[in-house]
Amino acid sequence: MPKVTYEKDGRIGRITLNRPDVLNAIDGDLPLELADCVTRANADQGVHVIVLSGNGRAFCAGYDLTYYAQSTGDNDITQKMPWDPMKDYAFMQRNNECFMSLFRSYRPVVCKVHGFAIAGGSDIALCSDIIIAADDAEMGYMPTRVWGCPTTAMWVYRIGPERAKRMLFTGDKVKGPEAEKLGLILKSVPPAELDAEVEKFAERMAGVPVNQLMMQKLMINQALENMGLRTTQMIATVFDGITRHSPEGLNFKHRAEEIGWKEAVRNRDQGTWDWTDNRPINPR
Repeated sequence: MPKVTYEKDGRIGRITLNRPDVLNAIDGDLPLELADCVTRANADQGVHVIVLSGNGRAFCAGYDLTYYAQSTGDNDITQKMPWDPMKDYAFMQRNNECFMSLFRSYRPVVCKVHGFAIAGGSDIALCSDIIIAADDAEMGYMPTRVWGCPTTAMWVYRIGPERAKRMLFTGDKVKGPEAEKLGLILKSVPPAELDAEVEKFAERMAGVPVNQLMMQKLMINQALENMGLRTTQMIATVFDGITRHSPEGLNFKHRAEEIGWKEAVRNRDQGTWDWTDNRPINPR
Protein backbone atom coordinates (compact mmCIF):
# COMPACT_ATOMS: atom_id res chain seq x y z
CA MET A 1 0.00 0.00 0.00
CA PRO A 2 1.43 3.44 -0.90
CA LYS A 3 2.35 5.65 2.05
CA VAL A 4 1.47 8.73 0.01
CA THR A 5 -1.27 8.67 -2.62
CA TYR A 6 -1.89 10.86 -5.66
CA GLU A 7 -4.94 11.44 -7.82
CA LYS A 8 -5.94 14.04 -10.35
CA ASP A 9 -9.33 15.62 -9.81
CA GLY A 10 -10.04 18.05 -12.62
CA ARG A 11 -7.51 20.87 -12.28
CA ILE A 12 -6.54 19.79 -8.76
CA GLY A 13 -3.84 17.25 -7.91
CA ARG A 14 -4.58 15.62 -4.57
CA ILE A 15 -1.66 14.32 -2.50
CA THR A 16 -2.55 12.44 0.67
CA LEU A 17 -0.26 11.16 3.41
CA ASN A 18 -1.44 7.60 3.91
CA ARG A 19 -0.22 5.99 7.15
CA PRO A 20 -3.40 6.61 9.17
CA ASP A 21 -2.70 3.85 11.71
CA VAL A 22 0.31 5.88 13.00
CA LEU A 23 -1.11 9.38 12.39
CA ASN A 24 0.87 9.56 9.11
CA ALA A 25 4.18 9.42 10.97
CA ILE A 26 7.29 9.85 8.83
CA ASP A 27 9.38 6.77 8.06
CA GLY A 28 12.12 6.24 5.48
CA ASP A 29 9.68 5.87 2.57
CA LEU A 30 7.14 8.63 3.13
CA PRO A 31 9.36 11.61 2.11
CA LEU A 32 10.42 9.90 -1.13
CA GLU A 33 6.83 9.01 -2.03
CA LEU A 34 5.74 12.57 -1.24
CA ALA A 35 8.34 14.03 -3.61
CA ASP A 36 7.34 11.54 -6.31
CA CYS A 37 3.71 12.67 -6.08
CA VAL A 38 4.76 16.32 -6.39
CA THR A 39 6.75 15.41 -9.51
CA ARG A 40 3.68 13.70 -11.01
CA ALA A 41 1.51 16.75 -10.41
CA ASN A 42 4.08 19.10 -11.92
CA ALA A 43 4.42 16.94 -15.03
CA ASP A 44 0.70 17.33 -15.84
CA GLN A 45 -0.19 20.60 -17.58
CA GLY A 46 -3.80 19.96 -16.66
CA VAL A 47 -3.05 20.30 -12.94
CA HIS A 48 -3.14 23.89 -11.69
CA VAL A 49 -3.14 23.43 -7.92
CA ILE A 50 -2.10 20.75 -5.42
CA VAL A 51 -4.10 20.01 -2.28
CA LEU A 52 -2.05 18.22 0.38
CA SER A 53 -3.81 16.44 3.24
CA GLY A 54 -3.52 13.52 5.64
CA ASN A 55 -5.62 10.38 5.81
CA GLY A 56 -7.22 9.47 9.14
CA ARG A 57 -7.20 11.40 12.41
CA ALA A 58 -4.29 13.77 11.73
CA PHE A 59 -2.25 15.46 9.04
CA CYS A 60 1.11 14.23 10.37
CA ALA A 61 2.40 13.56 13.88
CA GLY A 62 6.10 13.84 12.98
CA TYR A 63 8.75 11.16 12.72
CA ASP A 64 7.85 7.58 13.64
CA LEU A 65 9.35 7.48 17.14
CA THR A 66 8.37 3.84 17.66
CA TYR A 67 11.15 3.03 15.22
CA TYR A 68 13.54 5.94 15.52
CA ALA A 69 13.47 6.61 19.28
CA GLN A 70 12.06 3.58 21.06
CA SER A 71 13.90 0.83 19.16
CA THR A 72 17.36 -0.08 20.41
CA GLY A 73 20.55 0.12 18.38
CA ASP A 74 21.72 2.07 15.37
CA ASN A 75 19.34 3.68 12.85
CA ASP A 76 19.32 6.56 10.39
CA ILE A 77 18.53 9.10 13.11
CA THR A 78 20.71 7.90 16.00
CA GLN A 79 24.12 6.38 15.30
CA LYS A 80 26.45 4.58 17.65
CA MET A 81 29.15 6.84 19.05
CA PRO A 82 31.36 8.26 17.74
CA TRP A 83 28.88 9.39 15.14
CA ASP A 84 29.46 10.63 11.59
CA PRO A 85 27.71 14.01 11.24
CA MET A 86 27.91 13.95 7.46
CA LYS A 87 26.20 10.55 7.27
CA ASP A 88 23.44 12.01 9.42
CA TYR A 89 23.31 15.17 7.30
CA ALA A 90 23.03 13.20 4.05
CA PHE A 91 20.00 11.26 5.33
CA MET A 92 18.20 14.24 6.86
CA GLN A 93 18.98 16.50 3.91
CA ARG A 94 17.45 13.88 1.61
CA ASN A 95 14.25 14.15 3.62
CA ASN A 96 14.57 17.92 3.66
CA GLU A 97 14.73 18.06 -0.13
CA CYS A 98 11.69 15.81 -0.36
CA PHE A 99 9.71 18.14 1.93
CA MET A 100 10.98 21.15 -0.01
CA SER A 101 9.63 19.65 -3.22
CA LEU A 102 6.39 21.26 -2.05
CA PHE A 103 8.07 24.66 -1.76
CA ARG A 104 9.75 24.29 -5.16
CA SER A 105 6.71 22.79 -6.88
CA TYR A 106 5.65 24.77 -9.94
CA ARG A 107 2.06 24.24 -8.81
CA PRO A 108 0.84 26.09 -5.70
CA VAL A 109 0.28 23.77 -2.74
CA VAL A 110 -2.62 24.23 -0.33
CA CYS A 111 -2.13 22.21 2.85
CA LYS A 112 -5.19 21.09 4.80
CA VAL A 113 -4.34 20.49 8.47
CA HIS A 114 -6.52 18.58 10.89
CA GLY A 115 -5.58 16.83 14.11
CA PHE A 116 -1.84 17.41 14.32
CA ALA A 117 0.93 18.91 12.20
CA ILE A 118 3.72 18.61 14.73
CA ALA A 119 7.51 18.10 14.76
CA GLY A 120 8.50 16.73 11.32
CA GLY A 121 4.86 17.01 10.29
CA SER A 122 5.07 20.76 10.73
CA ASP A 123 8.13 20.76 8.46
CA ILE A 124 5.98 19.23 5.72
CA ALA A 125 3.07 21.63 6.25
CA LEU A 126 5.28 24.72 6.39
CA CYS A 127 6.88 23.85 3.04
CA SER A 128 3.46 24.31 1.45
CA ASP A 129 2.38 27.67 0.06
CA ILE A 130 -0.90 28.08 1.92
CA ILE A 131 -2.07 26.36 5.11
CA ILE A 132 -5.70 26.19 6.17
CA ALA A 133 -6.33 24.43 9.47
CA ALA A 134 -9.18 23.32 11.67
CA ASP A 135 -9.68 25.30 14.86
CA ASP A 136 -8.84 22.24 16.96
CA ALA A 137 -5.73 21.30 14.94
CA GLU A 138 -2.40 21.61 16.75
CA MET A 139 0.94 22.75 15.34
CA GLY A 140 4.34 22.92 17.01
CA TYR A 141 7.89 21.60 17.12
CA MET A 142 8.22 20.03 20.56
CA PRO A 143 11.60 18.34 19.82
CA THR A 144 13.26 21.76 20.19
CA ARG A 145 13.09 20.97 23.93
CA VAL A 146 15.43 18.03 23.29
CA TRP A 147 16.28 15.80 20.29
CA GLY A 148 15.48 18.11 17.41
CA CYS A 149 15.88 21.28 15.34
CA PRO A 150 13.43 21.99 12.48
CA THR A 151 15.48 21.13 9.41
CA THR A 152 13.44 23.18 6.93
CA ALA A 153 13.81 26.29 9.16
CA MET A 154 10.54 27.55 7.71
CA TRP A 155 9.34 28.88 11.09
CA VAL A 156 11.43 32.04 10.86
CA TYR A 157 10.46 32.64 7.23
CA ARG A 158 6.77 32.20 8.07
CA ILE A 159 6.42 34.22 11.26
CA GLY A 160 9.63 36.21 11.74
CA PRO A 161 12.41 35.90 14.31
CA GLU A 162 10.64 36.86 17.55
CA ARG A 163 7.59 34.67 17.04
CA ALA A 164 9.77 31.82 15.79
CA LYS A 165 11.80 32.13 19.00
CA ARG A 166 8.57 32.10 21.02
CA MET A 167 7.66 28.75 19.48
CA LEU A 168 11.09 27.12 19.30
CA PHE A 169 12.39 28.23 22.73
CA THR A 170 9.35 26.59 24.36
CA GLY A 171 8.41 23.70 22.06
CA ASP A 172 4.79 24.69 22.62
CA LYS A 173 1.89 23.58 20.43
CA VAL A 174 -0.71 26.08 19.27
CA LYS A 175 -4.20 25.45 17.97
CA GLY A 176 -5.64 26.82 14.76
CA PRO A 177 -6.82 30.27 15.92
CA GLU A 178 -3.49 31.10 17.60
CA ALA A 179 -1.57 29.74 14.60
CA GLU A 180 -3.56 32.15 12.42
CA LYS A 181 -2.87 35.03 14.82
CA LEU A 182 0.87 34.26 14.70
CA GLY A 183 0.78 34.23 10.89
CA LEU A 184 1.81 30.57 10.82
CA ILE A 185 -1.23 29.67 8.71
CA LEU A 186 -3.54 31.61 6.43
CA LYS A 187 -6.80 30.69 8.10
CA SER A 188 -8.37 28.65 10.89
CA VAL A 189 -11.93 27.39 10.50
CA PRO A 190 -14.34 25.16 12.43
CA PRO A 191 -13.55 21.48 11.76
CA ALA A 192 -16.86 20.92 9.97
CA GLU A 193 -15.99 23.70 7.50
CA LEU A 194 -12.39 22.70 6.76
CA ASP A 195 -13.01 20.60 3.63
CA ALA A 196 -15.32 23.18 2.07
CA GLU A 197 -12.94 26.07 2.83
CA VAL A 198 -9.97 24.30 1.25
CA GLU A 199 -12.00 23.30 -1.82
CA LYS A 200 -13.28 26.83 -2.32
CA PHE A 201 -9.79 28.26 -2.15
CA ALA A 202 -8.26 25.60 -4.40
CA GLU A 203 -11.00 26.03 -7.00
CA ARG A 204 -10.45 29.78 -6.99
CA MET A 205 -6.74 29.33 -7.78
CA ALA A 206 -7.44 26.56 -10.29
CA GLY A 207 -9.06 29.15 -12.57
CA VAL A 208 -5.72 30.92 -13.04
CA PRO A 209 -3.45 29.83 -15.92
CA VAL A 210 -0.61 27.51 -14.91
CA ASN A 211 2.05 29.91 -16.18
CA GLN A 212 0.63 32.81 -14.14
CA LEU A 213 0.58 30.76 -10.96
CA MET A 214 4.10 29.54 -11.63
CA MET A 215 5.51 33.03 -12.16
CA GLN A 216 3.95 34.43 -8.98
CA LYS A 217 5.27 31.51 -6.91
CA LEU A 218 8.78 31.69 -8.37
CA MET A 219 8.94 35.43 -7.74
CA ILE A 220 7.80 35.20 -4.11
CA ASN A 221 9.96 32.17 -3.33
CA GLN A 222 13.02 33.84 -4.81
CA ALA A 223 12.71 36.56 -2.18
CA LEU A 224 13.01 33.87 0.50
CA GLU A 225 15.93 32.27 -1.30
CA ASN A 226 17.65 35.67 -1.39
CA MET A 227 17.25 35.84 2.40
CA GLY A 228 19.53 32.82 2.74
CA LEU A 229 17.00 30.01 2.98
CA ARG A 230 19.34 27.27 1.71
CA THR A 231 22.16 28.28 4.05
CA THR A 232 19.81 28.43 7.03
CA GLN A 233 18.47 24.98 6.20
CA MET A 234 21.99 23.55 5.97
CA ILE A 235 22.82 24.88 9.45
CA ALA A 236 19.47 23.69 10.85
CA THR A 237 19.95 20.19 9.44
CA VAL A 238 23.46 19.89 10.89
CA PHE A 239 22.17 21.17 14.24
CA ASP A 240 19.34 18.63 14.12
CA GLY A 241 21.91 15.84 13.96
CA ILE A 242 23.85 17.37 16.85
CA THR A 243 20.72 17.53 19.02
CA ARG A 244 20.19 13.78 18.60
CA HIS A 245 23.81 12.92 19.42
CA SER A 246 24.41 15.39 22.25
CA PRO A 247 24.52 14.02 25.82
CA GLU A 248 20.95 15.21 26.34
CA GLY A 249 19.78 13.75 23.04
CA LEU A 250 21.31 10.37 23.82
CA ASN A 251 19.72 10.43 27.28
CA PHE A 252 16.34 11.03 25.64
CA LYS A 253 16.92 8.09 23.30
CA HIS A 254 17.95 5.81 26.18
CA ARG A 255 14.90 6.82 28.21
CA ALA A 256 12.62 6.15 25.24
CA GLU A 257 14.19 2.69 24.92
CA GLU A 258 13.64 2.02 28.63
CA ILE A 259 10.12 3.32 29.20
CA GLY A 260 8.71 3.84 25.68
CA TRP A 261 8.72 6.97 23.57
CA LYS A 262 5.29 8.19 24.69
CA GLU A 263 6.39 8.53 28.32
CA ALA A 264 9.75 10.03 27.29
CA VAL A 265 7.92 12.60 25.15
CA ARG A 266 5.58 13.34 28.07
CA ASN A 267 8.62 14.02 30.29
CA ARG A 268 10.07 16.26 27.58
CA ASP A 269 6.96 18.26 26.79
CA GLN A 270 5.91 18.76 30.42
CA GLY A 271 9.43 19.80 31.43
CA THR A 272 9.63 17.24 34.24
CA TRP A 273 12.97 15.65 33.31
CA ASP A 274 16.54 16.93 33.50
CA TRP A 275 18.10 15.56 30.31
CA THR A 276 21.62 16.64 31.27
CA ASP A 277 21.68 14.61 34.49
CA ASN A 278 19.01 12.17 33.26
CA ARG A 279 16.82 12.41 36.34
CA PRO A 280 13.53 14.04 37.38
CA ILE A 281 13.53 17.78 37.95
CA ASN A 282 12.95 18.46 41.63
CA PRO A 283 10.10 20.94 42.11
CA ARG A 284 11.01 24.11 43.98
